Amino acid sequence: MNDLLESAPFDDAKEYLQSICKMIKSASMVYLNAPCDLEGVLAISHLEAACIDTDLRYSRRLLKSKQHIPHGEKQVIDIKGEGLTISIEPFEETWNCSDLKVTEYVKILPLSVTVRMGSKKSERIGALDVVSQCAAIAAKIAPNGARVRRLRPFSISGQWLRDSLDNTFDPIHSSIRDILRDEGSVSVVALPEVKNSAKGMIPNLSETMLKRLVKRWDKMDFESRSQAISELALPSLSDKVISTPRLEELFWHRLLIGGEEQDIYSQIHLTKADWPSDENLIKSHSSTVLKGLISQGKLTN
Repeated sequence: MNDLLESAPFDDAKEYLQSICKMIKSASMVYLNAPCDLEGVLAISHLEAACIDTDLRYSRRLLKSKQHIPHGEKQVIDIKGEGLTISIEPFEETWNCSDLKVTEYVKILPLSVTVRMGSKKSERIGALDVVSQCAAIAAKIAPNGARVRRLRPFSISGQWLRDSLDNTFDPIHSSIRDILRDEGSVSVVALPEVKNSAKGMIPNLSETMLKRLVKRWDKMDFESRSQAISELALPSLSDKVISTPRLEELFWHRLLIGGEEQDIYSQIHLTKADWPSDENLIKSHSSTVLKGLISQGKLTN
C-alpha cells in the first residue's frame, strides 16, 4: 500500500494525522467513538482494524445516529481518565487543520485542504472526509495488517458519500481513486464490466441498452466503447437529479475489489438504502455491518 499521508490530498493534514498515529501507538487504551450511521461505521472500521492487527487495547462505542439527534444538540462523549479517546464526527462542519490540536481527547472531523495537482501544482480546495483520514491513520499504524489491507478499497467511500461530487469535480476523490488503482487495491472499470451493479443509482438508465452493450463490450474498441457509453448516458445527463461529475464516475470509474462481481459504489448504495430508521434497530444493525466489513472486507453479502 502507498502511504496516503504522503499523497497530495493529505499535505495540509499530514502533521495532525501523524500526531494522532503516535498517540494511538503509545496509548494504554484507545476508546473509539462514532455515530451509528454508515459514514461512522466506515470510518471507525479502519481504526478498529488497525487496533486488532497490532494488538492494541481498544473499546468501541457506537453513538446515536445523526437522524435521532435533535437539531442543535451535540453528542456527549464519555472522556476516560486513562488512555486516548477518539471521537469520529463525519457530519461536523469542515474545519481548518490549523484549528485542531492533539490532546488526550482527539476529534476526527472533515478538514478543509488544498490539493496541489499536476506538473504545474495547480491548487484546488476540497474537504477531506473522516473515512479517508481514518484509513490513512490505520495504514500508518498497521501497514501490513490483514484487516487494514482488506478495508483499503473503502478509503474512498467517505468522499463518495459526501455531496462534493454533486456540485463539481472533487480533486480529493479523484486522487484517492487513482492511488487505490495504481497500488492495485481496486480495478477501475466502466459500468458494462460490472457483473452485478446496483439498480436505481443512475436516473433514466435503459437497462435494455445496458444489457445489449454488456454482450458486445468485449469485442468493441475504445472509440466504439466511448460512443456507446455516451449514447447510454445521454438521457441521464439531461436529468438534474444527479451531477455530471458523479455520473462520470458511475459510467466510467466503477471500483472493483479482486474477483468481486459488485463494485464499491453499488455496495454503498445498497447498504445506505437498507439502513434502518428505527432507533431501536439502528445500533445492532450498525454493529453487524461493522463486523462484516472488518472480517470480510465488503458491505454486502
